[in-house]
Amino acid sequence: MDALYPRLLVRDFAASVAFYQAALRDLHGVEPVKVLPEASYANWDIDGQAGLVLFGRAAITAAVGTSDLPETPAAQDTSMLVMRVDDVDAAATRLTGHGARLVAPPQDRPAWGPTLRTAHLRDPEGNLIELQSY
Repeated sequence: MDALYPRLLVRDFAASVAFYQAALRDLHGVEPVKVLPEASYANWDIDGQAGLVLFGRAAITAAVGTSDLPETPAAQDTSMLVMRVDDVDAAATRLTGHGARLVAPPQDRPAWGPTLRTAHLRDPEGNLIELQSY
């Protein structure tokens, strides 16, 4: 049962699919379950459970009646995707190679966890991604 999973609402569906298809294949060997460009929908499962869904922002704004509101996001992030990886430095390099933008370089974060290492990046839509290893 897919009890809880992230669904990113994206403006540029094709660019987002290309980024996550390459990134998830490269970092975790995961392929999309389906990519439906006509529906602006794509999803990836991990071990039989929903891992990530992309959905076109225009479709959801029409469904919930917010099409007339500005697209500009809040000044500070309100969510992020977290990916656990074996090697934060290598994963950050690989994601930047797929088009992510590094915003906080790989670094140890002992205040967050004794052996935690993180890097923070933005995907092509500007969504915040944290890479982490323990």
